[in-house]
Amino acid sequence: VQLQASGGGLVQAGGSLRLSCGVSGRTSSIYSIAWFRQAPGKERDFVGRIIWSGSSTYYADSMKGRLIISRETAKNTVSLQMNSLKPEDTAIYYCAAMRRFRPINNHASSYDWWGQGTLVTVSS
Repeated sequence: VQLQASGGGLVQAGGSLRLSCGVSGRTSSIYSIAWFRQAPGKERDFVGRIIWSGSSTYYADSMKGRLIISRETAKNTVSLQMNSLKPEDTAIYYCAAMRRFRPINNHASSYDWWGQGTLVTVSS
């Protein structure tokens, strides 16, 4: 499975941005796709995830209400729509795929494949 994150850039506080994660390869092996983010000098934090075969989503409390994760089935793409962005949302955003169900789905160690990351910078 290969993942390709894109869509990052510079946005003003209060603005919106839509990231995309292109998924290719043996997609039948995927259980879920998640987004993580990593700010300079900080750990990689869970943002949210979507079940690959359905539409069930789960979001981190830190961004709940400000983002929507969706899947575009025909394009094998998972999108992350972020609204009301804040300077503290500045980070490299990564998409990751989980091979099978694991009870802990909000930690990076649970994910099997990773994209290269896309930088989001929110200016004040």
